[in-house]
Amino acid sequence: MPLLQRYSWYHTMLGMKSSKFLLLLLIIYVSVNLVFAGIYYMIGVEHLAGIERSHNLKEFSEVFFFSTQTFTTVGYGRISPTGFMTSAVSTFEAFLGLLSFAIATGLFYGRFSRPQAFIKFSEQALVSPYKEGAALMFRMAPYKNNLLSEAEVKLTLAMRVDENGKQVNRFFTLPAEIDRLNSFSLSWTIVHALNESSPLYGFSEEEFTYTELELMIFVKAFDEVFSNTVVARWSYVTQEFKWGARFSPMFFPDESGRHTVLDLSQLNSHSAADIPVQRNAG
Repeated sequence: MPLLQRYSWYHTMLGMKSSKFLLLLLIIYVSVNLVFAGIYYMIGVEHLAGIERSHNLKEFSEVFFFSTQTFTTVGYGRISPTGFMTSAVSTFEAFLGLLSFAIATGLFYGRFSRPQAFIKFSEQALVSPYKEGAALMFRMAPYKNNLLSEAEVKLTLAMRVDENGKQVNRFFTLPAEIDRLNSFSLSWTIVHALNESSPLYGFSEEEFTYTELELMIFVKAFDEVFSNTVVARWSYVTQEFKWGARFSPMFFPDESGRHTVLDLSQLNSHSAADIPVQRNAG
């Protein structure tokens, strides 16, 4: 696809990190004013009243700051256009400035008001003892004061396997013991039992270490403040699976016993645990 059709610039600007977004706005602002300052300078500084004739750098800096005042429609009045060309260029620049700030304001509002899930995931997925066998587990928790309800999680496992001497990719939908919550306000440990119906049943620690795996997570919930559905995505690759561990508790009652404290610093805390030997009937 052509470059201009390859991206949705609106989605790109909304999804960009705040630091990159602000830096991009600054670069565009300075660049546009440099272009207009160059145009004014080529027309001639004698067509701008209020500029004292001096060396080139001083004159260009004066023209640049006149451009910034015109672009932002501030207009201090010390420097003003006197010829037709400079007046026409400054008119167009003021019009462009109004459009630019309207677009920037819309992007700021869109970024500020865009619904987000605000969910943190554990850094590792654990293979933990579960019932009389083992299970694959990871943990997630909300980290802001938004209210999430009707939360739903879906798991997909991508595995690279050898079939008839060829490496192929296989995808499996993994069932979770609990895949839906009415209210998602505390931590939620997602558990996939490694039983006979699991594609990972019978995997040893070495197989978890060397098999190319990726566990892809899709979470959907309803944000009661925004009255809108929000989503979160995450994944774990082979290096992020840990064999023989279990998560430590991360919420507890406060001193009064009336409130529950969710300790986000414990999201990744875990301890060692023995995994019972599983034998794959296949």
